[in-house]
Amino acid sequence: MAEFSGSPTGHGRRFAVVASRFNETVTQKLADGALDALVRHGAAADDVDVVWVPGAWELPAAVRRLLASERYDALVAVGAVIRGDTPHFDYVAGEASRGLADAGAAFGTPVGFGVLTCDTMAQAEARAGGEHGNKGWDAALAALEMA
Repeated sequence: MAEFSGSPTGHGRRFAVVASRFNETVTQKLADGALDALVRHGAAADDVDVVWVPGAWELPAAVRRLLASERYDALVAVGAVIRGDTPHFDYVAGEASRGLADAGAAFGTPVGFGVLTCDTMAQAEARAGGEHGNKGWDAALAALEMA
């Protein structure tokens, strides 16, 4: 039996972090965590681009455009969708998730998923450098391993 495992190294590879500005108090921390993970694992700062988009809904379109450029070995998408009083959360969270997965599969390039889908802002903050770690870091680590 053969066993395979990726190595989370960024040496000589190009990455992009695509971040949603909506809920920026959370998403800035997620983007910072992703950048920190990439650089700490060997990616040169000059080999990492950061692209900001208005919200989580726009993440898949930006990711597709970046993947089509064939400049990157992997991408990391970060955002924060917080449940409100209407079904809007369900549409945005579902379509952002589906769109990011579809983009990665269509181009055969890893897309680390760091989009939080939380019921409260407190839950999001706990996952953006709080008691539950930084999911931007985690998404970047997955992208590094898959690149």
